[in-house]
Amino acid sequence: MTGFSSSRSGTVPVLVLGDVLLVTLQGELHDSVAEQLQQDLAQSIATSPAPVRGLVIDISGVEIVDSFLGRILAEIASTARLLATRTVLAGMRPAVAITLVELGLTLPGLTTALDVDRALALLGDAPAGSSPAQPEEGV
Repeated sequence: MTGFSSSRSGTVPVLVLGDVLLVTLQGELHDSVAEQLQQDLAQSIATSPAPVRGLVIDISGVEIVDSFLGRILAEIASTARLLATRTVLAGMRPAVAITLVELGLTLPGLTTALDVDRALALLGDAPAGSSPAQPEEGV
């Protein structure tokens, strides 16, 4: 099943690609929208008619990740993992990676990929219910 899921205006749309959810973040993500996204994703995973095997969060359109957004991303991954869903963070810009390191944020539970295609490939290679893979080399 492929489709969009968005419960309220002002929230980030969630694209359903079979047993994978895809979220693309663009521009600056306000704190309230980030918190709503966290709740919406947990609800989408928990109430999906079929098991959700993976969640891809595309941040290629995000120029700045502050400590709050970094914490929200880590919490989304932790929540998804508790709901038997692997999370892959895709499209991180070098400046964002440097900022996360400078802030001391490690983003536990998140696998990284250079782009959405590679993220989907990572999810396709891993059997359902397996533990998250390590980040790609060089990321």
